[in-house]
Amino acid sequence: MIVRRRTTACLGGALARAAGRLRGFRSDRRGALAVWVALGLIPLCLLVFGVFDLSRMSVERRRLQDSLDAATLIAARSTATDTATLTTLGNAALTSELGKTATSSSFVGSTNGKQVTGTASVTIAPIILGLIGKKELTVGAQSVVVRAANNLEIALVLDITGSMAGTRISDLKTAATDLVDIVVQDVQDPYYSKVAIVPYSMGVNVGTYADAVRGAVPSSALASAAWNTATTKTVSSFTSGTSSTVTTSAAHGLAVNDYVMVLGSNQSSMNGKVLRVTSVGSTTKFTGANQSGTSISAGSSGTVYKCLNSGCTFVITTKAAHVFQAGDQLTLAGITGLTALNSATPTINSISGLALTTNLSGSASTSYATVTAGANGTGSCLSTSRSDISCANLNFTNASGSAKTLALSTCATERTGTYAYTDDAPTTALVGRNYPASSNPCPTPKITPLTSDRTTLKNQISALDDGGSTAGQIGLAWGWYMVSPNFAYLWPNSAQKPAAYGTAETMKIVVMMTDGAFNTPYCKGVIASNAGSGSGSASDHINCNATNGDATAQAKELCTKIKAKNVIIFTVGFDVDSTAKSMLTTCATKTSQAYFPATGGELKTAFKSIAQEISALRIAK
Repeated sequence: MIVRRRTTACLGGALARAAGRLRGFRSDRRGALAVWVALGLIPLCLLVFGVFDLSRMSVERRRLQDSLDAATLIAARSTATDTATLTTLGNAALTSELGKTATSSSFVGSTNGKQVTGTASVTIAPIILGLIGKKELTVGAQSVVVRAANNLEIALVLDITGSMAGTRISDLKTAATDLVDIVVQDVQDPYYSKVAIVPYSMGVNVGTYADAVRGAVPSSALASAAWNTATTKTVSSFTSGTSSTVTTSAAHGLAVNDYVMVLGSNQSSMNGKVLRVTSVGSTTKFTGANQSGTSISAGSSGTVYKCLNSGCTFVITTKAAHVFQAGDQLTLAGITGLTALNSATPTINSISGLALTTNLSGSASTSYATVTAGANGTGSCLSTSRSDISCANLNFTNASGSAKTLALSTCATERTGTYAYTDDAPTTALVGRNYPASSNPCPTPKITPLTSDRTTLKNQISALDDGGSTAGQIGLAWGWYMVSPNFAYLWPNSAQKPAAYGTAETMKIVVMMTDGAFNTPYCKGVIASNAGSGSGSASDHINCNATNGDATAQAKELCTKIKAKNVIIFTVGFDVDSTAKSMLTTCATKTSQAYFPATGGELKTAFKSIAQEISALRIAK
């Protein structure tokens, strides 16, 4: 029994002690902080380890900004001006720059003309923040690149000579069209890109600008045209022989050494004869020597006309100073009073002030006798043997020693003298005129001033036709003139006018293409006697050597002067020999800017390469 009580007493004590401890634990506050710390560890861990994701975002943002800067710069350096193309270019560059680290990326490009703006974003997969439902993180950036672009003024100088016939001219048309498509931009503001076209063969056809650049056919307003004094006397009779005594019905008023002509006589042998008064026997009679020395028969009718000169020829008086000289042939138009003169083409025998004494006789037409004087109208230079004016025709001796006449064309040739290798305005020095032979005519295709109208340019290129010899030095000069501010006044449209030299953000470029050696220099507007092989026959050449010398040497000098004006020159020698290659390499601004395609396919590639380089030059690096 004792033992049981002890046992019971011990068990009860243990329970009492346990209950006391539990009551003490319940009232003990010393472990509360640990509980709260334990409960706060979960969000604290998320926060601490979430900083890792945020740090990753910061790193990605910096990497995105660097990549975006590079991508935007690449897009800006392109020739693209539309959002779609800029975005495509930028996306490709951004993807390349970022590599495969980013889950995804996107680039949007835009431009206001002078700057390109690129905006981009990337998404990354979070590690810690994903535990609380954040499936992706987006990082964005923006980059702006100032597009220091240039205006483009490009002259395409294209060889359309006879050797370009067949597929060669077709390949050239394709190549030139491709270049136009690449370099002429859709958007012309704030930077423009314009192209001029200069087709050439034996010269350059300047079309309606011909008079302004090589001089118009000289003409002068006329005050009068007459061959007699308008003082007439009726003939009563005249005797026969080489000298004749003429009796008039009234006092004749003639003096010794006056010259007269009798018209309307009943003796045809007297009509139109010029008589010099040798003696005056009475107031109604005079004796005249027949200047032709032929005998006449006696007669009893007609009219005596006192002539203005010894030949009884027309004297044409101009209203103002003129440039005509003895030997020039005129064509008359618009004369009133003596309208028969409007179909006449007199040659000037002598000049005294404004009076031009011609070879046109008063007896040349019965119409001249009915009305003795004319007024008003114009006299234009029809033909000349001179080299200093642009008459409608040039009379010369050819290289074969024969006389020849060629008509003036709208083609231009070399400028000579002090201004041979300058781009001074035609108002300072005219360019050369051209008198072509029918076997080597002025080319039909004409120059096209600077324009950004691709349709106009491509239509002009499509119309190119081959024929003629190679005056590459003239084509090169006109390539320069098309981008020269000194020729700007010629072009009627302000958009066609090139900018002044040194204009900020403006590049002037000449692309010179040829398929052979230059063989056609000039003297007095006609192909020179020492022109090269392939420039036509001696019968079509003038009997003097080239005024400016060899055509290739002229081209070299022009290239030097053009480059001195900071005009960039590209050259294309299509299947040319070593001599032409040397010249074209020297002519180009850089040796790398001289191209020598051997086939039509290579020609197209060369023009595309030039176009791409020009486009790259357009955007400042």
